[in-house]
Amino acid sequence: MSTHIDDRRPLLNVGHGTWDLIWSHVHRVLVVNLAVAVTSLPLLLALAAEPRPWRYPVFFTLLSLGAGPSLAAVFAYLRLTVEDERVPVAEAFRCYRRLFRPALLTWSPFVLLAAVALTDLAVLRTTAPGPALVPLLAVVVLVAASSAIVAMAALPDDPRATVRRTVLAASYASVRRWPFALANLGLLAVGLVLVNQAPLLGPAVVPGCALFVVWRNCRAMLAPTRPIPL
Repeated sequence: MSTHIDDRRPLLNVGHGTWDLIWSHVHRVLVVNLAVAVTSLPLLLALAAEPRPWRYPVFFTLLSLGAGPSLAAVFAYLRLTVEDERVPVAEAFRCYRRLFRPALLTWSPFVLLAAVALTDLAVLRTTAPGPALVPLLAVVVLVAASSAIVAMAALPDDPRATVRRTVLAASYASVRRWPFALANLGLLAVGLVLVNQAPLLGPAVVPGCALFVVWRNCRAMLAPTRPIPL
């Protein structure tokens, strides 16, 4: 009697369309990571050199001003990938150059507001009115941070909008859609922790994935303020 053992193993059968979709996502993530690394290089180097940036608030506040144009360029690139998922990497840097001035002007008020609120929070937390003012100041910091991110996502859709209009629209969207705002801040906080814990793998994967989700959330938050196609 002969015994036949079928040792055939299942093969991974993935169609061409699926592979194309996977590599398109990989391309997008890598481009976003590269754009963030290059355009935010001074801030990243400073953070790598100083593990306690809160000890130098003025210096790091000034460096953080450059993060706004970097985010705006990334969001503009992601917007372009809606029509073509393999937009060349050079387009991300063209977006950075084109949006640098409006992004810096829009980002700066939020950074300064958050910096003032954090300073007041550090000074007042041990004083008599501290218990009443600390929660208010914490909310101001969260709203400013969320609104700044939303404003950078709004710029690529309407780069000619005034700073006042963009600031008001972003602030309104952050307050009205606060669950999305908290989700964005939480996702970015987790991303920063992962990048810090995995210095090699983290920066190669996390920023692109996290910023794509944040960008989608920001567009959903901005939808009630003006007709933006999702």
